[in-house]
Amino acid sequence: MNEDLLSLLPKAEMTRRGFVVTTLAAGFALAVQPVSAQTISTDTNGIEAGEVKIPVLDGEIPAYRAMPKGAGPFPVVLVVQEIFGVHEHIKDVCRRFAKLGYLAVAPEMYARQGDVSKLEDFPAILKIVSKVPDSQVMSDLDSAVAWAKATGKGDTARLGVTGFCWGGRIVWLYSAHNPNVKAGVAWYGRLNGQSNDLQPKYPLDVVTSLKAPVLGLYGEADQGIPVASVDKMREAIKAAGKPSEIVLYPDTPHGFHADYRPSYRKDKADDGWKRLLEWFKKNGVA
Repeated sequence: MNEDLLSLLPKAEMTRRGFVVTTLAAGFALAVQPVSAQTISTDTNGIEAGEVKIPVLDGEIPAYRAMPKGAGPFPVVLVVQEIFGVHEHIKDVCRRFAKLGYLAVAPEMYARQGDVSKLEDFPAILKIVSKVPDSQVMSDLDSAVAWAKATGKGDTARLGVTGFCWGGRIVWLYSAHNPNVKAGVAWYGRLNGQSNDLQPKYPLDVVTSLKAPVLGLYGEADQGIPVASVDKMREAIKAAGKPSEIVLYPDTPHGFHADYRPSYRKDKADDGWKRLLEWFKKNGVA
């Protein structure tokens, strides 16, 4: 079915045909509760924030958008979710960007496959996430960029992308996919793995195709991302002559930016956030 025909389908039919998630979760995903007392909560003073709908090739997906009040246009940052979907932490990250002058948008990447926010069982979450094709993610992120531009509030000539955990891997892939990305920042995204039809490539496979400089932020004590794979990525970046970099924090676990979880390391998270902002400014996303 081509795009013109899809546009004629009633929204209810499009939802029935392929969309499981039509609105974002409220609060935090069940799998991460109870949340930590250190959890950061950013207010909406001086910004506009809330759920929006983003048109995609086969319908529309929900997303969270935050931006300063005012005419804009503002530099655009795509915020790619953790494995837990677009829950309160990812929304808060968007508000943090908005406070700094960005239009930040976090589309729900699993909208067709399932709502992980209501699952407590990690294997059940993985079952849904494993069904999400990289090609779909790339296309939906492209649609989010187009949406930001169409609002008149987003300056997509100043386009950045950042993501955490599951989304960290996506940052590398999207920076190889979209030539309009100015800079990416990947927080502890997996660098290599077993390829399959839905996830055919990993960051190590796309180094030579990177179209934007990526800053990788990783923890030396990450049980899922061995230091050896970080070293391989560094070597590949150097061999390809790409202006990307990786910071490896000593004695630091996976999820060190996630302030709502026990893995949070405030000093490393603060340093990483500072580096992110400097990286964006250096590479034209400001």
